[in-house]
Amino acid sequence: MKTTLFIIQKEFIQIFRNKTMLPLIFLVPIFQMFILVYTATQEMKHINMYVVDKDLSQTSRQLISNFEGSPFYYLTGFSFSINEAEEQMKNDEADVILHIPSGFEQKLKRDKKSDIQLLINAINGMKAGLVNAYSMNIISQFNQNIIGDLVVIGGNTQKRLDIRSHYWFNPELDFKIYMLPGILVLLVTIMGMFLSAISMVREKELGTIEQINVTPIGKVQFLTGKLLPFWIIALAELAFGLTLGTIFFHIPIEGSLLLLFGFSSVFLIVVIGIGLFFSTITNTQQQIMFLFFFFNIVFILMSGLFTPVESMPSWAQKVNYINPLAYFMRVIRMILLKGSGLQDVLKEIYALSVYAVIILSLAAWRYRKTT
Repeated sequence: MKTTLFIIQKEFIQIFRNKTMLPLIFLVPIFQMFILVYTATQEMKHINMYVVDKDLSQTSRQLISNFEGSPFYYLTGFSFSINEAEEQMKNDEADVILHIPSGFEQKLKRDKKSDIQLLINAINGMKAGLVNAYSMNIISQFNQNIIGDLVVIGGNTQKRLDIRSHYWFNPELDFKIYMLPGILVLLVTIMGMFLSAISMVREKELGTIEQINVTPIGKVQFLTGKLLPFWIIALAELAFGLTLGTIFFHIPIEGSLLLLFGFSSVFLIVVIGIGLFFSTITNTQQQIMFLFFFFNIVFILMSGLFTPVESMPSWAQKVNYINPLAYFMRVIRMILLKGSGLQDVLKEIYALSVYAVIILSLAAWRYRKTT
């Protein structure tokens, strides 16, 4: 135990002497959190719309004004020619074209229904889906206003349905509330996996690991001494990130912080173990950086940070069983936003505990110590 404490002390001294590592620990996470929370968003706040109104009626103008009243839509032009509008879209001057055919109002009054056309630039499929959803919502509201409070069905006068939506866990649909927990997972992972791996490989490059190998220090003592400092730093980063998130982004903390930090502790053992394992199969910092960025990018993209895991193919969801970020991404949102308890996350705790035993065993097995 005393030997392990000396190794931990040595690690902290090396960390605070390293001018390259200190900014990575204290400054980079702050910049990443404030930048990514605002930029990594799926909200559409600027949609360029081109209008082709061939009806020029009061009803068509009312529909157009509904789009103009939205803070997301910017009308870039009007025309009577659909070909001219399509040219605007080809030149990236328009994201969506609203095409109102002639006779729109007359048909609506006569047949109680009429057609309009939306042409959406779908080069970016996700953006096109959001534009379509926003547009359908505005058109639905316009349709309800046209129908009025009473609807005649089969000759009988009945009140129309009054549908009101209420969103749980994020009532204001604030995307920052959804993204911030994911950004915290990303920062904690970088602190744990990357810095622990870099620290070990740096020992190899400087030759100090050879001096350690000829001492009576055991493999378990050495790896434990390497793991604990970054485990402590990463937990401190998580606490710091939650504090900033509460102050500046008003992120709700509905669940138990004790449960969150307990789960984070297990998660960090896994990612630091992965970092130590990577360091045992590489010899230079350049090699470990390539290896880290390859696996980390895959882990991040499949974790559910930007897109729901449920929307992925079934084979990708099965591959996610070996992705530790997917477990933590799900659990941190459950605890912070939903207030989930221990029973709700037991499955993830068991999975990561098994993962931690396996990866640490591999790291200890791969670490070659000469005596």
